[in-house]
Amino acid sequence: MTTSLFELHKQGQSIWYDQLSRSLLDSGELDRMIREDGLRGLTSNPTIFEKAISSGQEYETQLRDLSREGRSTMEIYEALVIDDIKSAADCFRPLYEESKGTDGFVSLEVNPHLAHDTKGTIDEALRLWRTVNRPNLMMKVPATPEGIPAVRELLGQGLNVNVTLIFAVPVYEKVMEAYLAAIDARRTKGLPVNGIASVASFFVSRIDSAVDKIIEEKMPLKMGAARTELELLRGKAAIANAKTAYQVFLRVFATDSFRATGAHVQRPLWASTGTKNPRYSDVLYVDGLIGPDTVNTVPPQTYDAFRDHGRIERTLDADLEESRTVIAGLELEEISLKDVTDRLTTEGVKSFADSFDKLIASIEERRLAATRAVGAGPVR
Repeated sequence: MTTSLFELHKQGQSIWYDQLSRSLLDSGELDRMIREDGLRGLTSNPTIFEKAISSGQEYETQLRDLSREGRSTMEIYEALVIDDIKSAADCFRPLYEESKGTDGFVSLEVNPHLAHDTKGTIDEALRLWRTVNRPNLMMKVPATPEGIPAVRELLGQGLNVNVTLIFAVPVYEKVMEAYLAAIDARRTKGLPVNGIASVASFFVSRIDSAVDKIIEEKMPLKMGAARTELELLRGKAAIANAKTAYQVFLRVFATDSFRATGAHVQRPLWASTGTKNPRYSDVLYVDGLIGPDTVNTVPPQTYDAFRDHGRIERTLDADLEESRTVIAGLELEEISLKDVTDRLTTEGVKSFADSFDKLIASIEERRLAATRAVGAGPVR
């Protein structure tokens, strides 16, 4: 059976799944999605693992056994997460081989508390890379000022990197520069470049949420035509911003000079594509961002919605004049995309760090409970 997700790949776009849990693996559902839906990759983050491990009973036996072995909380966390990452990577390995290293990747994020520590990020990513030991692993590194130099170093060392938490086009340009510099550095050293893959994760829906909130605050101050013009900007900023980023991508990578390197393009990956405003289409950030050499990583609800009623049409480079009009309209309304994206980056780093801390606290509580149970006698 051919689903809309298979058809989407014919447009040059790969759908990845923004979710990972033990039940997804153990039930065989992930294998089915790869086989029947044409799923081509998977992303994870601290929030995803926090929800999966904190509420998933399927982790309980392993967590209890590790606790009884005297493992520390961090050791237990890594054991749980790395087992899932390895299993998911193994599921995607045939696709990785078949696509010659274009798809079939599973992403694992470095400790979010290292977002502003270049050396710490490099060391952590290298350690996790060696521990997982799968060629189709992608290390996720945030596009902070300290993260981008780490991205360049890790790519230069031959790791696959998913550069995450990109909101602003100028930041995206720096991410592409880091990728190109790493490719040039490897070529200068005579090292191969065709086995390295990278995606630049450009976050989408959160921008509309933030901009729409500002628009809502401004609405009482507007009357007549001015109010109508402001109203027309609702739900438009995110896609306009992403389309602008895609045009920059084309200018950088759709060139003879880059093709001559033999390296993969660093594909834009549309992230945060679940629709948060119920007034908008539940597939808004998939339908509106379809184009060649891109990835869209979608949460489960959006995945199911697009599989059911997604529209297969190249839209990413359509209506570019409208996108320019939206960006200009925001400027006229004194809505600063820079201010919005700077704040979202800061909030994104904090959100992942908070989820990480919440997960560690949950594991610690369960570790202590298991340890106390051992002291009290056999657990039945």
